[in-house]
Amino acid sequence: MSKTKFTAKHYLKWYEDMLLMRKFEERAGQLYGMQKIKGFCHLYIGQEAIVAGAMTVLKPEDNMITAYRDHAHALAKGTSARAVMAELYGKETGCSKGKGGSMHLFDAEHRFFGGHGIVGGQIPLGAGIAFAERYLGTKNVTVCYMGDGAVRQGAFHEALNMAMIWSIPVIFVIENNNYAMGTSVQRTSNVTALYKLGLSYDIPSEPVDGMSVEAVHEAMEKAVAHARDGKGPYLLEMNTYRYKGHSMSDPAKYRTKDEVESYKAKDPVEMVLKTIQEKKYASDKEIEAIQNKIKDIVEDSVKFAEESKYPDPSELYIDVYVQPDYPYIMD
Repeated sequence: MSKTKFTAKHYLKWYEDMLLMRKFEERAGQLYGMQKIKGFCHLYIGQEAIVAGAMTVLKPEDNMITAYRDHAHALAKGTSARAVMAELYGKETGCSKGKGGSMHLFDAEHRFFGGHGIVGGQIPLGAGIAFAERYLGTKNVTVCYMGDGAVRQGAFHEALNMAMIWSIPVIFVIENNNYAMGTSVQRTSNVTALYKLGLSYDIPSEPVDGMSVEAVHEAMEKAVAHARDGKGPYLLEMNTYRYKGHSMSDPAKYRTKDEVESYKAKDPVEMVLKTIQEKKYASDKEIEAIQNKIKDIVEDSVKFAEESKYPDPSELYIDVYVQPDYPYIMD
């Protein structure tokens, strides 16, 4: 597909979406250092094109599920910056009522189903959500994100096998940032082209330049059409890079500065901004207005989180179990 099909509308949406992800994550990193955010915190800085490119293909009723590096996915799917930041703070106004924190964001209204702290745990769940859509006869697809480390889990292979057997409308997206928690792909497997793992189950699978939002959009367009047409699962390996460590506690000394800088030279946010400027899709004043808008949204989310209350201690016993409304269930 030719990149000429992309319009000013595409690029301006990508820029605004990715800039929100980037600035939100940068602010979250600062707040973590100030001990405003506690627990675990995994930043998405550098990988923004993977989610932004998908959102110009997906419909609001499509489902999304991911692992614990989940802030950007929730924001892109429609969860407010206020609700995400409040959740990072552990406040009752958070999207998971302050009970999930950074790794367990959840927003059923916007069809975002986590945020999962167990490595690879979201993969069979993603297949299950997609199976439900097939069972109900909808045309909705489910995008299931995972990191390169998660493909070593048995649940990954079991989910791929079942998805293909039952022709489930799920798109498996491997966000391959090369290092899992800190060990390179080359040191963990002889199969370093991870998309080939899908081919062993006869799932259409291909590699994608995850640093290019255009390439992500085009690949997702193909995969979504395949799944929505009832042809079963699809697998995409998005080759990307995280500029920060695995989590806030990771100094990332296993990478060279030159390697990090080589990826920053093709930063997805800057590449989109460059295209907007070169094609004159927006004036300098309009670009500045977008930047100020994002800054205001992020700062408003911090103010909202700061002013929100912590959950009442009684909330400890709520949302632990759900009792089905069956006549034979006793109180």
